[in-house]
Amino acid sequence: MKIKRKVEIAVISDVHLGTYGCHAKQLLTYLNSIEPKKLILNGDIIDIWQFKKRYFPKSHLSVIKKIMDFAANGTEVVYITGNHDEMLRKFTDTEIGNVSIVNKLVLDIDGKRAWFFHGDVFDISIQNAKWLAKLGGWGYDILILINRAINWFSDKLGKERYSLSKKIKNSVKGAIKYINDFETVATDLAIENGYDYVICGHIHQPKMLVKKNKRGETTYLNSGDWIENFTALEYQFKRWKIYNYNEDKLSAFYADEELKDMELKDLIAAITIVEQPKKSKKKD
Repeated sequence: MKIKRKVEIAVISDVHLGTYGCHAKQLLTYLNSIEPKKLILNGDIIDIWQFKKRYFPKSHLSVIKKIMDFAANGTEVVYITGNHDEMLRKFTDTEIGNVSIVNKLVLDIDGKRAWFFHGDVFDISIQNAKWLAKLGGWGYDILILINRAINWFSDKLGKERYSLSKKIKNSVKGAIKYINDFETVATDLAIENGYDYVICGHIHQPKMLVKKNKRGETTYLNSGDWIENFTALEYQFKRWKIYNYNEDKLSAFYADEELKDMELKDLIAAITIVEQPKKSKKKD
């Protein structure tokens, strides 16, 4: 068996399980190569928007099974909601064992403050997002509610929901401007609120850079995606790095051989079985 890399924090986003563009086998290979203390799923892991009953292959189920195995073996799994899995926002602040669902996350990492969020709420209006998100600790939650309302009305009117891909594909200049605006808004807010790191997903652009303004500086990180870039973020030895599946050239392997050979029906059963809590013995 190959030795797994120990990682303090691993961050993945924009997996889009349930779609033809998802590269679940590559992601599964990556997940099987690491032992994270904390796994942060930064939005759009399951693509509920485009979910179709006829397409959810075994490899996609295997990713879910692997994440659940992490949690069962002591890894803290945090699922941060995104726009394609916004249905989960109604379960915000739910905790089941080592798995929690949140809209945003703040961590203290080796004395530095890190702010995690998916980033889709900035799509409503890059310009307006900044001042709305400034409204105290609940400003970001207001943006989430506005985003849900817009999509609800779009559904009722029979219109398509907001599509980031359509927006940035209109022109190369438009894409560059959107990404630059996104990074500027995220980092300005992070600096204003005293965060040393701001970690996002959503725009499918893996990146790590230091951004400065008159008030200070922060490190911006984006975990990229598993549609085109096959990237993740890792924190170990007091530093962040972007993991790139293509550049690291991991040879494919399965850390859990039974997962490779498991029949589809058995895999589904393994995912859906919920372990019952042990009953505590009554004291005399």
